[in-house]
Amino acid sequence: MTYLFVTLFLALISYIVYFNVFRAKTIVNSPYNVRQDAFADRIIRGSITDRDGEVLAETQVGEDGTENRVYPYGAAFAHVVGYSNETAGKSGLESIENSELLTSNAFFAEKFLNEFKDEKNHGDTVVTTLDAGLQQAAYNALGENRGAIMVMEASTGKILAMVSGPSYDPNTIAQDWEALNADSAYSPLLNRVTQGAYAPGSTFKIVTALEYMREHPDYQNYSYNCEGSITYEDITIRCFDSTVHGLEDLRSSFANSCNSSFANIGLMLDRNSYRATAEELLFNKKLPSVLDYSKSSFVVDENTSDGEMMMTAMGQGNTLVSPYHMALITQAIANGGTLMEPYLVDKVTNYKGTEIRKNVPKSYKKLMTSEEASQLKDYMRAVVDEGTATMLSGQSYSVAGKTGTAEIKASKEDTTGTELGWFSVFTTDENMDRPIMIISMVEDVKGRGGSGYVVKKDSQVLEKWLSDN
Repeated sequence: MTYLFVTLFLALISYIVYFNVFRAKTIVNSPYNVRQDAFADRIIRGSITDRDGEVLAETQVGEDGTENRVYPYGAAFAHVVGYSNETAGKSGLESIENSELLTSNAFFAEKFLNEFKDEKNHGDTVVTTLDAGLQQAAYNALGENRGAIMVMEASTGKILAMVSGPSYDPNTIAQDWEALNADSAYSPLLNRVTQGAYAPGSTFKIVTALEYMREHPDYQNYSYNCEGSITYEDITIRCFDSTVHGLEDLRSSFANSCNSSFANIGLMLDRNSYRATAEELLFNKKLPSVLDYSKSSFVVDENTSDGEMMMTAMGQGNTLVSPYHMALITQAIANGGTLMEPYLVDKVTNYKGTEIRKNVPKSYKKLMTSEEASQLKDYMRAVVDEGTATMLSGQSYSVAGKTGTAEIKASKEDTTGTELGWFSVFTTDENMDRPIMIISMVEDVKGRGGSGYVVKKDSQVLEKWLSDN
């Protein structure tokens, strides 16, 4: 009997430890936890600020004690900061950091006095890694487009900006709730950065090039004569505008985003090894993210046809990925192969600024060797210096990147389909204290310059960052 009681006691202690370490915050933040209402009855919900203290969300209290949650930047921060509303519930950081915002670490004497006067205490402040000026620049760059832009510090994983469009005004979320949910054509509530799933286009050539390098140690000797298209069995793949690139090695194939060459590479790859590399880069895997996200999909296996391999290798096929995931891959390349864990909260303070908790950068996973990252970085520099993103060449800054355009068709015969434009880019100046990477994806760029249209968006954001730093 003694052993039974000891076992039960240890089990109880173990559960208490597990709950407090792993589950407590999740339970407190759950919309089904009625204790949230009790916290709100005693605490004025804390503020959310950018990294410099610029207010992104705050509770304003009227003379009659009425509380109103206010978002000074409106739609610009809607998807990442989110909303907190009795009708709509919570989303974004408002949901993730709910327990912090409804906790008061005000000084003891002040809390005691407020309790004595039956007045509310001020909740803690969540200081994010976001940069308000950069966020606004990204929001302006995206404009009326459907798409996504995300900016990260390459060496730390700090998320500096996250914009999804179309957006909505969190200040009027209750009034607009039904209309926003009914808008299936534009899906303004969808965070396209993390929750979107799209064909990656030529940005996926990063993965294909890495796999070819791993399978062929002599990859520097790769050679292909591009004649503007490639036909294998009954599949014909054309380069953009049927451009004839001529004799190419792997570097120039990548820089020119040569579809024919990469389709040719696809025919050479081992299917199981290709899948393994993709999964090392977190396809079909869990991603490090505090925000809700869509898992990326890579479906190549031993039964994949040659035609499908050709399509997959150039970024078409059945592969689906979020802009967030492509940002993680790009960040790892910029950081010597190591993926830093992305984060949005720099620290939590009490409402007067006294630090309660501080987050620090930490490594998540080694996605590739430093040698592989260095080689891919060189190829991405070539994209800017001599390839598909030369509009960024010759600037006062140096960057590396990869463009991508994905065709979206209802069928092979469809001639009215649309296009997605992609561009991922990172700074390469060795003397830059805080190197950054930017990824943009814009829907419906057909007839607007394809990926070139998106390159311009990234350049606007990049110039804002450089002017402020």
